[in-house]
Amino acid sequence: MAQESWRVALIVDEHSNPFEVGCACEIFGISRRAEIGYEPYRLTVVTPGHGVKMRDGLFSVSARGRLADVLAADMVIVPNRPAVERPSRPAVLAAIRRAHVRGARLVGLCTGAFTLAEAGILDGRRATVHWQLAAEFRRRFPAVRLEPDVLFVDDGDVLTSAGSAAALDLGLHIMRRDHGAEVANHVARRLVFAALRDGGQRQFVEQPLPAPAVDSLAPVLEWAGERLHLRLTVDDLARRAQLTPGTLHRRFRREVGCTPLAWLTTQRVALACRLIEQGASGVESVARHSGLGTGANLRDVFRRHLGLSPTEYRKRFALSQR
Repeated sequence: MAQESWRVALIVDEHSNPFEVGCACEIFGISRRAEIGYEPYRLTVVTPGHGVKMRDGLFSVSARGRLADVLAADMVIVPNRPAVERPSRPAVLAAIRRAHVRGARLVGLCTGAFTLAEAGILDGRRATVHWQLAAEFRRRFPAVRLEPDVLFVDDGDVLTSAGSAAALDLGLHIMRRDHGAEVANHVARRLVFAALRDGGQRQFVEQPLPAPAVDSLAPVLEWAGERLHLRLTVDDLARRAQLTPGTLHRRFRREVGCTPLAWLTTQRVALACRLIEQGASGVESVARHSGLGTGANLRDVFRRHLGLSPTEYRKRFALSQR
């Protein structure tokens, strides 16, 4: 049921990066969401021992949780550490392996993929990691199916994210998967972060900075967002922005991180999710009102973006099912 609270253990070990730790706490650690009406997750922060030094020794963290608490968790977020050449504690790796055998979901944020690979969890499986560390990861863990050009990888019971901000992308994806798009959207709005951020790591690889745009695409995005049910094309967006289609593509890549068509599809999927959650009946009706055209196209897009059929999504997240 959508209102079940997941027990989450966040393991923080020596030299963990505080940003990803903070992201996990912001998404999974708020005890009760007033805007949601129930507690989606119950988070326990775990440190091996009585305290650990965070990245570069900037400060120390002491938590109530201990490694024994990992045994009761439904989801375990493993330690991330920028100094990936340092081996993980054997006790931490052993706790992660036991959680995996028991059936817990494992999450590696950024360099957390190194921790999962050290534990032997990722052999033969899909994963991602920060683009700057992709070559090192491949060298050390050739048995892992690394996907370096995406923001996160959902491989069922093992999930990994790319560089720092992608921890928010993965966290919101997990919340959407567990509790539906409406709940994830509430949290995203509180964080002032996109609930669905399309694109991949390619956009973040170091390159010369482009000249700043004089105008923002925000008015065009707002205009299109109010007309998702219409047959909008890239040419329609270009005319609205008073740009050529080629310039619009370049501006979208620079400001939004994806193509105009990919942005439209992502927004329409989010709208279709909201319609289903709010009780809209029939895939043809949802497809028409979300701008996805036909029921067949809606089913195909849902499978590619969410890994669920519209019927499966309705069973899990429709308000009448909660």
